[in-house]
Amino acid sequence: MSSNDPISPNPAAQSQFSPGLYIVATPIGNLRDVTLRALDVLRAADLILAEDTRQSRKLLDAYNINTPLTAYHDHNVAKMLDGVMKKLDEGAVIAQISDAGTPLVSDPGFKLVREAVTRGHSVYPVPGASAPMAALVAAGLPSDRFLFEGFLPSKSSGRRKILTELSGLRSTLIFFESGNRLVDMLSDALDVLGERPAVIARELTKKYEEIRRGQLSELIESASATPAKGEIVVLIGAPAEAAKWDEAAIDAALKERLSELGAKRASAEIAELANWAKRDVYQRALKLK
Repeated sequence: MSSNDPISPNPAAQSQFSPGLYIVATPIGNLRDVTLRALDVLRAADLILAEDTRQSRKLLDAYNINTPLTAYHDHNVAKMLDGVMKKLDEGAVIAQISDAGTPLVSDPGFKLVREAVTRGHSVYPVPGASAPMAALVAAGLPSDRFLFEGFLPSKSSGRRKILTELSGLRSTLIFFESGNRLVDMLSDALDVLGERPAVIARELTKKYEEIRRGQLSELIESASATPAKGEIVVLIGAPAEAAKWDEAAIDAALKERLSELGAKRASAEIAELANWAKRDVYQRALKLK
């Protein structure tokens, strides 16, 4: 797309969809994992922005979609941004897709969405496939709380720093990883986080889809013996909950610490160790005091 090759707004798009930027999720592997609404948007749009036009063309060809397609990625943001905003100013319907899955999730697009919002344009999510979500629901790990971290740094020191920051979170941790770094990443996780249940999910929705479950040490052994290839999601369970103290243990600890720390500080300290709510320990402290 260039300033001397403008794309006029598509009348069909204007009648079916309001002008704006549409963030469209695409399949992560199986081409049938695309929503009907996504196909409608891609057909009706004036322009599709794609991370890799060669990869995206496979999807468009499979569904006979002939909408103009142009590359938008981290390396051409400065060149593309003003042109895309001009199209939105003119009332165009623009769809953004990534190579696979939901755009902006470890993919380009944040700067584009931020600029569109700043300039007052509407941004519409068109949800669909997502590798982190697909891995989470099949993992067998708790899914009520989770944190997606994306790719960890390639160097061990950087990985360990971030893993240390995440170590206390009582959430399932989700990462992307490459096959050649997988064993090193899992080894750093074991050293920093300790033994935990974990999952390697690779090539999700594709022909060679595989999900390996086990403790971190078991998965290190498995990945060392049989290297995992392709697109990989790693999930690591939360730390085991500490055993909850009984009332007698709470009272004994409070009697020992009250005189030195006072009710408030002693309650906070003991509540954390005892896996109790701070307010409940504080109430017991007041009674004992």
